[in-house]
Amino acid sequence: METLKVAVPIEDMQRIHLRFMFRHRSSQESKDKGEKNFAMAYIRLMKEDGTTLQDGIHDLLVLKGDSKKMEDASAYLTLPSTRQHIENKGATIVRNSSIVGGLSVSSRDAFYISTLVCSTKLTQNVGLLGLLKWRMKPELLQENLEKLKIVDGEEVVKFLQDTLDALFNIMMEHSHSNEYDILVFDALIYIIGLIADRKFQHFNTVLEAYIQQHFSATLAYKKLMTVLKTYLDTSSRGEQCEPILRTLKALEYVFKFIVRSRTLFSQLYEGKEQTEFEESMRRLFESINNLMKSQHKTAILLQVAALKYIPSVLHDVEMVFDAKLLSQLLYEFYTCIPPVKLQKQKVQSMKEIVRSNLFKKQECRDILLPVITKELKELLEQKDDQQLQVQEKKYCVELLNSILEVLSCQDPASTYHHIQEIMVQLLRTVNRTVITMGRDDALISHFVACMTAILNQMNNQHYSVYIETFQTSSELVDFLMETFIMFKDLIGKNVYPPDWMAMSMVQNRVFLRAINKFAETMNQKFLENMNFEVQLWNNYFHLAVAFITQDSLQLENFSHAKYNKIQNKYGDMRRLIGFAIRDMWYKLGQNKICFIPGMVGPILEMTLIPEVELRKATIPIFFDMMLCEYQRTGEFKKFENEIILKLDHEVEGGRGDEHYMQLFESILTECACQYPSIFNLVESFVSLVKGLLEKLLDYRTVMTDESKDNRMSCTVNLLNFYKDINREEMYIRYLYKLRDLHLDCENYTEAAYTLLLHTWLLKWSDEQCAPQVMSTEFQCSQTYRHLKENLYEKIIEYFDKGKMWEEAISLCKELAEQYEKEVFDYELLSQNLIQQAKFYENIMKILRPKPDYFAVGYYGQGFPTFLRNKVFIYRGKEYERREDFQAQLMSQFPSAEKMNTTSAPGEDVKNSPGQYIQCFTVQPVLEEQPRFKNKAVPDQIINFYKSNNVHRFHYSRPVRKGSVDPENEFASMWIERTSFVTAYKLPGILRWFEVVSMSQTTISPLENAIETMSMTNEKILMMINQYQSDENLPINPLSMLLNGIVDPAVMGGFAKYEKAFFTEEYIREHPEDQEKLNRLKDLIAWQIPFLGAGIKIHERRVSDNLRPFHDRMEECFKHLKVKVEKQYGARELPDFDDKRVGRPRSMLRSYRQLSVISLTSMNSDCSTPNKIASESFDLDVVLPKPVKTESEETALQINPHPEVKMRRSKKRTKRSSVVFADEKTAPDISISDMKCLSRKHEFMSDTNLSEHVVAPQKTSVLKQMSSVSRSMPTIPGLTLSISPVAPDETIASHRLSQPVFPSTSDGDKKTFKKKKVNQLFKTMRISKVLEDGKQSVEHHFKSSSTDL
Repeated sequence: METLKVAVPIEDMQRIHLRFMFRHRSSQESKDKGEKNFAMAYIRLMKEDGTTLQDGIHDLLVLKGDSKKMEDASAYLTLPSTRQHIENKGATIVRNSSIVGGLSVSSRDAFYISTLVCSTKLTQNVGLLGLLKWRMKPELLQENLEKLKIVDGEEVVKFLQDTLDALFNIMMEHSHSNEYDILVFDALIYIIGLIADRKFQHFNTVLEAYIQQHFSATLAYKKLMTVLKTYLDTSSRGEQCEPILRTLKALEYVFKFIVRSRTLFSQLYEGKEQTEFEESMRRLFESINNLMKSQHKTAILLQVAALKYIPSVLHDVEMVFDAKLLSQLLYEFYTCIPPVKLQKQKVQSMKEIVRSNLFKKQECRDILLPVITKELKELLEQKDDQQLQVQEKKYCVELLNSILEVLSCQDPASTYHHIQEIMVQLLRTVNRTVITMGRDDALISHFVACMTAILNQMNNQHYSVYIETFQTSSELVDFLMETFIMFKDLIGKNVYPPDWMAMSMVQNRVFLRAINKFAETMNQKFLENMNFEVQLWNNYFHLAVAFITQDSLQLENFSHAKYNKIQNKYGDMRRLIGFAIRDMWYKLGQNKICFIPGMVGPILEMTLIPEVELRKATIPIFFDMMLCEYQRTGEFKKFENEIILKLDHEVEGGRGDEHYMQLFESILTECACQYPSIFNLVESFVSLVKGLLEKLLDYRTVMTDESKDNRMSCTVNLLNFYKDINREEMYIRYLYKLRDLHLDCENYTEAAYTLLLHTWLLKWSDEQCAPQVMSTEFQCSQTYRHLKENLYEKIIEYFDKGKMWEEAISLCKELAEQYEKEVFDYELLSQNLIQQAKFYENIMKILRPKPDYFAVGYYGQGFPTFLRNKVFIYRGKEYERREDFQAQLMSQFPSAEKMNTTSAPGEDVKNSPGQYIQCFTVQPVLEEQPRFKNKAVPDQIINFYKSNNVHRFHYSRPVRKGSVDPENEFASMWIERTSFVTAYKLPGILRWFEVVSMSQTTISPLENAIETMSMTNEKILMMINQYQSDENLPINPLSMLLNGIVDPAVMGGFAKYEKAFFTEEYIREHPEDQEKLNRLKDLIAWQIPFLGAGIKIHERRVSDNLRPFHDRMEECFKHLKVKVEKQYGARELPDFDDKRVGRPRSMLRSYRQLSVISLTSMNSDCSTPNKIASESFDLDVVLPKPVKTESEETALQINPHPEVKMRRSKKRTKRSSVVFADEKTAPDISISDMKCLSRKHEFMSDTNLSEHVVAPQKTSVLKQMSSVSRSMPTIPGLTLSISPVAPDETIASHRLSQPVFPSTSDGDKKTFKKKKVNQLFKTMRISKVLEDGKQSVEHHFKSSSTDL
């Protein structure tokens, strides 16, 4: 397919045709030139009827013959050119037939072409051609006019000017008759309709140009108006008038032709017949109005069309017609339509009227505006179908917007009455529309803009007039209430995007002026007691505070450039409204009490705005409130409660600062000075608020901090504050905030303890829950019992996740008691008991790693107040090393400096501006557990209490005193122990608590040696117990432990003690240490039977490949045993090869002797050497001061050498456990004698079963044992300390001071050898030791009265 373009001169179109020649092509150019044409085809460009070739596909005949004849036009023009031409004539084509002039038609060949003629002078339509040349055949004029309607639109628009000229020429040349008027009018309407089609809309400019430049029919207006009026009258009568709808759609251009014709006529005849024209125009509009009044069903569509297209004629009609008269005609046009008919269409039509030049004229607005506002009011107040309502609202707001836009551009003097008209008719209607619309409605911003524009264009006189339009006070109150509520809602939920700052500021400026104007009305009409409207004033205050606190007016949050721009253009509107609020408050007089405490929160919110002058002006309102309530009730509790409640919410929301706290304090104190009767109350209140503000500001500061620890600390500070001032609701609120923080960190134990505080506020009762004890999470709970049950279930769940099954069991038991004895719900009871059983099983079977505890000190003024220069004990997480904990701690304070010492810093560090962090590991002190006394308790149970429910902690470090022996450093190694007491037990509602007291004690080198030996013996015994109870344990740990002690190559620990302490020089210089020396010898002697028991176990379980290793170890042990028994005597243990079935019996009996120093803490960093083993304890016993009885003295005399025996109970088999002493155990030594022992001779153990109190004297269990008999093994302790239960120290002391060994049976005695080592010490020796110790202990307590 090839496309060819041929340009043909218009004058040659009649005689030109197109010819197509066919010949063969060759690849050789020379041969190709010699080829002759073998066929041809042709087609004429003009038809015989004068039209051009039709566009489209043509099937041309292919002619063959002499090539020379093909070039001769006369030879083929007589032949048909297309196949259609032959078919039309009924001829048939026979092969090689119709030979004319040497050419013949080929029936086998076909040739197709597609043509498109582009011309504005030549047409392909016969009818259009006949119309254009109507003078040639006037008898066909009517037919041609009628045929025009069926002519293709493209042909018509191509000859638009020629066609219009022809139509108006026909009209003018037949001006004396109306024969062709309707036909010409219809043809004109058809053409205008074509132009209106979207396909030809670009010809609008052509039509406009024709009207203004080429149209010249001066009398056409008369005929056009006549025909148009005829159509309108016919339709208004309900008669059929087919062209009327097309006519109304073409009304704009019809009137353009009318106006242009009249203008040309007036120019030609100097304004003649103006009156007749205006009368015709008036009658024409009357016909339109008659159509609008018509009640016929066929008129509805025409009325809609009229409303749509009438506004389009105004621009042209106004040029030749009086504007005021035209406005009157339009007024009648709209008023003749029934009120509720075609309202939407009327509003759309009115919108176009308002946008016309006509509405810009004051006299026209005077006529048109009332009917427009009336229509708007009726439509906006309708309650029809929602979808329809939305569409109507859109048209209404667009119309109102257009009106206000026009009025804003006019002279205010000329629009005064128009603004008043809109204000009276539409202001309240628009307000109510805004109130009823949702804030997400697409049109809400448009209505708010219109309302703002109305208020903006109202002057002071308008406000006064509008207020007077209300007939009664109640109507005025309703309006003011509606307006205040609407303003407040719009301020809180801005309908404009946040970045539309100019629109928001304009709205604020308008609202501020309106609020102040309405406030004047309130002062005038609703302030006196008889007319006082509490709710109206309340709404005013809330609106004013909402206005002053809105985000768009907080200028300090903007950039400097934006701040200056707003300040210069609008000023700081907060000051204006703030001062207005202050003035309105003081005008209330005795009515102020009505707004207390309701207005405390809003006024507080206003005073927190960071604008100094505003704060100074409004904070005194608080004192006025306090004074008002005090004068009425004698106190201001309501005010105080409300301000505390609101202050919490406001500060948490980001308001308030230290400057506000200072201003608050100074202003209220200054105001109170003038009223001595209330001064003390105000001073206390100010102090309370100041404390709360400090905590709230700290809390807010850390809320955005990444450190959840700081957030938890501040939360606890706040909930403690609210607890102290008995604000239960706020207390519970922060409990749940703390709980949520714990859950975020997976601190389930702490979350459980936190929720437990809530349960303490509840009772087991079926009463309805008070609102203040409810939380949003448990709002479904109706009664106290139900709420407490739900809380317990949640807490038990948290304890389970935190592996705190002991705590969960205690709660389960409490629930079980309720189910069994109160609510009798045995189904729940059974579930509860099943849950308890699971927890007990978990305790015994699931491994629970012991957490480490860390002391952390925050020194320096760079820390926040809740951390500054304070020490805290932190509970580490499972398997958390101190290095990891410290790294995480330092990451929270990047600028802090790590301290490499464990001693407390000086004042210079505490007062420095920097940040210094001190961190080291401490050991918890085990609390006394009375229920475990004289009972075999499994290690799984005891281990829990070693690191839980503790609030005392120890840290020990070695110090050097005197000369140092390089070969034996133990002789000069003193131990300095620091004791910490936290505010609450750990774990608790936090993973850390502040240290509330600290004390230090010093341990001598000999006591340190005793502790080390005790620890070693304890370790051997514990491992023996473990291997007895579990046959599957690997042998390697036991091998390493035993070999490290018995092998001479590595042994030598107590050999150094011998060199350091068992010399004549040491005994001569330290005679007071004789008992301690005996104790150390006793520990060394008892180590041999312990090692022997371990080696026996090792022998049974050692593998063959380790048998040589065992043999060597056993040989070493034999040599060691001979040496020790020779020097310190022999000690014997009962036979441990007890094969009886049952519970395994532990070798550990009674109290565990523990060492003076916690050597685990010495293994921590901070430059502390780790020369000593990893675990150590302190076992102190608090003794009362009972009067010595005769029975006690007798007992001491009768049994001067009490026999210490190991019990072998037939009822118990061996089990790894700790057997605690019972108070019922018979004493081997009287208490009165025991209290005489010198505290300097105590063996301090980290399993401290007593409180460090000053009043009662202390002694240690080990001292009791070693002073009575050296034959009893001293049982070393575990890694923790034990403190007694606080409530009854005297009883506890009495219970702990008694001998801890139960009597032995005869069967047990048979296991001992005849030689009794325990009889080496005689009664006189014991008495002497006790007497010597009495003076020593008194001296010791005088020197240590400052201890814990």
